[in-house]
Amino acid sequence: MLKKGTKLYSILTGSCPKCHEESMYENTNPYALSQIFKMHERCSHCGTKYKIEPSFFYGSMYVSYGVGIAFAVAAFVISYLFLGTSLKTAFIAIVGTMVVFMPVIVRLSRNIWINFFIKYDPNAVNHHQPVKG
Repeated sequence: MLKKGTKLYSILTGSCPKCHEESMYENTNPYALSQIFKMHERCSHCGTKYKIEPSFFYGSMYVSYGVGIAFAVAAFVISYLFLGTSLKTAFIAIVGTMVVFMPVIVRLSRNIWINFFIKYDPNAVNHHQPVKG
């Protein structure tokens, strides 16, 4: 279903946007809240640096707004339109969804943001050699 080489693969798996060979995150579980923002500095397979510049992922806050809206709309549609709940219950469903899925929204937003700037390269190989000294 999800194929390596697609933006969707990298976004949904949190894998390196350049080679898709490893997770960008030290802990792949977004619900390990103390480690939600901890990322590897570079991909061990292709050497891609994830934090392209200081404060790079601040831009993902803009993406998270859109992703959060999508989750909120989905919660509303499911609760109000499909399940036929009241508006008050639908509002509670939206708030609950936003709280429960916050870690997922944060990770998805970061994944989308970095994929705006780095494209997949099936030939990506680690040319980054550590400096000995």
